[in-house]
Amino acid sequence: MHSSNLPAAAGQLTIEHFRNGLATELSDLSRCIRCESPSSNKEAVLASARLIAEIGTARLGTAPDEIVVDGRTHLRWRFGQGRRRVILLCHHDTVWPIGSLAAHPYSVESGVLRGPGSYDMKTGLIGAIHALAALRGCYGTLDGITLLVTGDEEIGSPTSRPLIEAEAAGCDAALVMEAAGPDGALKTARKGISIYSIDITGHAAHAGTEPERGVNASVELARQILAVSQLGDPALGTTVTPTVASSGTTGNTVPATARLAIDARALTTAEQERVDRAVAALTPALPGSTLNVGGGINRPPLEESSGIGLFRRAERIASVRGLTPLDHVGVGGASDGNFTAGIGVPTLDGLGAVGGGAHADDEHALVEKIPERTALIAWLVADVLGLA
Repeated sequence: MHSSNLPAAAGQLTIEHFRNGLATELSDLSRCIRCESPSSNKEAVLASARLIAEIGTARLGTAPDEIVVDGRTHLRWRFGQGRRRVILLCHHDTVWPIGSLAAHPYSVESGVLRGPGSYDMKTGLIGAIHALAALRGCYGTLDGITLLVTGDEEIGSPTSRPLIEAEAAGCDAALVMEAAGPDGALKTARKGISIYSIDITGHAAHAGTEPERGVNASVELARQILAVSQLGDPALGTTVTPTVASSGTTGNTVPATARLAIDARALTTAEQERVDRAVAALTPALPGSTLNVGGGINRPPLEESSGIGLFRRAERIASVRGLTPLDHVGVGGASDGNFTAGIGVPTLDGLGAVGGGAHADDEHALVEKIPERTALIAWLVADVLGLA
């Protein structure tokens, strides 16, 4: 089926092309998953980057730039300048420690692919490479496309964020290869994340003989937990959650210090900024105690307004091409797509694996969905770039 609303050359690519390439895609994916790459292990991330560079060079015809920041390795393929530009965002680090393959080996059984990082997000990464390889075969060029593969997403992208924002600036679209939502839904919204810590200082005293001479940091901690827990707004999807709390040194001493960690998430920039102001304005409740509030906004929201237009493109493509009908969803977790949306680039997320079990023993991807996702990525890139 072909539509005049889609690029003519992209019409030469059929779903059968991607199904016929599945064995090769799975071979590359097998190598990628078997190369363990926990974010905390810089040497492992380097080895993974070198392998992905080898796979990508073979499929795309050119080697990437290897970018090392603070010992963490990222890869960038940047093709030409292009009148229009699109960036594909991937990461190759995982949460799985070295040795996880022993208990969770790579396998494909009954149409289910398993292994560390299979769902989050090595299937999406390899899918992006094969989608671009198909476009290269169709057009002979990938002008206007950047493929960025980072190595620290799972720990908050501390070294890759400036790179992501610089590469995405001015792009017409950012396509994120994170795993899909439930039933393969694309992700048009993600909550922004703020991370705070509150250090509380009181005054120590003997708990048995003169507790009245102390300033109990544990009591102040309890009051701050109650105050913080009131800052959320369930109706707007805003959550402000006290998480890790600690105080005291010995069982017979009025605690002199305490510490509280806070996780705050919001669907809109306005809500994220409201919470940020409220946390910064917290004051001690107990006379003689002091607060030191640290942290702040970590990732801006990916608001639905940023992704819905691209979703409509993808939805139309799926309909024209006979793919599984698409749905979209907003989720609480963040990705590097939050950064691109935060600088004003239209961003669509969840274009990677259909499956489940991210970060868990049941992590898996559905093999039959891989060709469809690879095809969707290719056709969406062509559509955004207006290729003909």
